Amino acid sequence: MVEFSTVAIATRRALYSRLSAFYLFYFASIGVLVPFWSLYLQSLGLGAPEIGALVAAVMATKLVAPYVWGALADRRGARMPIIRLASLTALVCFTGVFLDSGFAWLVLVMLSFSFFWNATLPQFEAVTFNHLGQDSHRYANIRVWGSVGFVLSAIALGPLLERYGPGVVPVAVAGLFACIWLSAHGVPEQAVVHPPGGPQRLLPLLRQPVVLSLFAVCFLIQASHGPYYGFFSIYLEDQGLSRTVIGGLWALGVVAEVLVFLLMHRLLPRFGARRLMLITLALTVLRWLLIGWGVSSMVALMVAQCLHAFSFGLYHAVAIFLINRFFRGRVQGRGQALYSSLSFGAGGSLGALLGGQAWDSLGPQFTFTAAALVAALGWVIAWLGLHPERFTEPVESMA
Repeated sequence: MVEFSTVAIATRRALYSRLSAFYLFYFASIGVLVPFWSLYLQSLGLGAPEIGALVAAVMATKLVAPYVWGALADRRGARMPIIRLASLTALVCFTGVFLDSGFAWLVLVMLSFSFFWNATLPQFEAVTFNHLGQDSHRYANIRVWGSVGFVLSAIALGPLLERYGPGVVPVAVAGLFACIWLSAHGVPEQAVVHPPGGPQRLLPLLRQPVVLSLFAVCFLIQASHGPYYGFFSIYLEDQGLSRTVIGGLWALGVVAEVLVFLLMHRLLPRFGARRLMLITLALTVLRWLLIGWGVSSMVALMVAQCLHAFSFGLYHAVAIFLINRFFRGRVQGRGQALYSSLSFGAGGSLGALLGGQAWDSLGPQFTFTAAALVAALGWVIAWLGLHPERFTEPVESMA
């Protein structure tokens, strides 16, 4: 019995390591794309509206791709083959950036690779929760390796850009995409148990006010991140900061995010999802105001980056907890896909697109002020409508 228990523990640890490796490489690629992709595009001679449009193109495919792939995965009942295929196709499509640097061509490349790249994470989230089963509280301990990957790539790439120039960015992204594809082969499929009598239809869930409020809040908080993801690095470089320092500031934000992930198993039971989301939104408003009006102060920038622990880390942990609670069984994949589509897709792309238009017309300070107002609207909706205890489907039947 002891020997069997030891083998079971070792097997479980090996599985967690494989799950963590996927998150590590996936978010390491984001650690290159988010801080440095806009600098690469700027080096090609593109202006703020074009950069905003290209960033929006990557996010816009999240409107469609996650739901298309999620519906397919729910129907087939197998997610890992789809994740592996999508990862490989994303890599092949992304290599198009090495063929031409024209704006129209880059739009085509961004749309094509991101259609497949954006399909992988929502389905992998579902795979992770299926493997965790009753241990879903351990999600943050696995997801934290994604944050580690982001930090490592953001810190490492800054000095490389200083030495070799922005051309190193697409090379690093392509290499990490290959690692994502390889790591996906180490994760086994986990069958989904469809509970009899549990809610299997999507529409009745989407009609519930608390679910609608959650999606509205997710849309708004990601829309408020648009100027940050698209132009934060450019804003800092215009202030005379080196790319090494810029990478360090991005990494600081994700280090703070890591700390929140490690504490989530204590925070959620103690404070509850609604209260944590309200705290998140209030501190997101403060963060954008600090960046917009305190960019000349390194202290203000460091405080703002530490607030990434809330504007993304705490937000995502709470949102994914609620999505996993509301959407189970045969709607699990589509629930994860809708979360990705409506928040990172619709919200992120609209925020990036409007941020690019506002950057030149309003200026950075007022663009980030507008972002703060969007987050404030999310706070109001969360206060009025985000009451998880009012979810009318019995959670027991969804387990």
